Amino acid sequence: MMISPKRLYQHCYGTYAIAAINVFTLEQVLGVFRAAHVCESPVIIQTTPAARDYATPHVLLSMIHSAAKNYPEVVYSVHLDHGNEAHISSALASDTYTSVMIDASYNPLIENIARTKAVASAAHAKGVVVEAELGLLSGIEDDMVVDQAYASFTNPEEAAYFVQETQCDSLAVAVGTSHGVYKFKGDQGIRFDILSAIQQQLPNFPLVLHGGSSAPLEEIVRINQAGGNLSVGSRGVSNEEISKAIPLGICKVNVATDLRVLWTRVHREFFADNPTDFDPTVPGRLYIEALEQLCIDKFTQLGSAGKAAYFRSNNTTYSI
Repeated sequence: MMISPKRLYQHCYGTYAIAAINVFTLEQVLGVFRAAHVCESPVIIQTTPAARDYATPHVLLSMIHSAAKNYPEVVYSVHLDHGNEAHISSALASDTYTSVMIDASYNPLIENIARTKAVASAAHAKGVVVEAELGLLSGIEDDMVVDQAYASFTNPEEAAYFVQETQCDSLAVAVGTSHGVYKFKGDQGIRFDILSAIQQQLPNFPLVLHGGSSAPLEEIVRINQAGGNLSVGSRGVSNEEISKAIPLGICKVNVATDLRVLWTRVHREFFADNPTDFDPTVPGRLYIEALEQLCIDKFTQLGSAGKAAYFRSNNTTYSI
């Protein structure tokens, strides 16, 4: 059952969060839907412009909606992550997205407001909700690269003004996380003082945590033991940090890197152990099963497991 993420945020605010999972491939789509089905969790399925370029929008969205037919009890939303105006225009024309994100965070505040406001107006006219970003996360995701020196935290007072001016429906905030496999070094972590101040300025307004993957060290070590060469000097976002962020307004937690790390570990280990094998479906099945468990763990940790029944029993259409 596809619903607006705005309904998800209204129900989860302050008590649990929704995992927003980036998918590129059939295996990822199936793994996420299987997990959501097993533990009765709502989920946001995200596609990036890079994923749309890779699989083509029609094929990618067809996989998502076909999986939904196979698992009709799953409560889900479809979100365009990190789009520009051209990506968003295409997504709105397809009538298959429940929400879109305009990422103008690298622009000056006034320009970010103008771009976000225009997107919100167009999206709301079609019943689609809008996520915006204020502050700039460092790191690498798809074809985006932002050096740590240019990253900036979200200003709480600017956040309130930004939301009022743009009428966006949720706000991705920069509170210390980053895109990619390397999140924090040393004692770095989420800046809860900044997150708390943002919530005070925007009470009951849904906030989004990008760069929410945990990037477990044990997975990195196993990748390297199977021939990889990833750094072990950084860490991801811990379960404890996520749990502490939820009461401070975080309603949506983006997860992308963990799927990539898991894919790398499963396939490196499989072909290291089976050097004569060349059937992609064998490691593919292993990856689906491993990803299903990863997502179950995420849903459980975020507190969304078991919450899908509420939305099925209160299936009313939300209007902007």
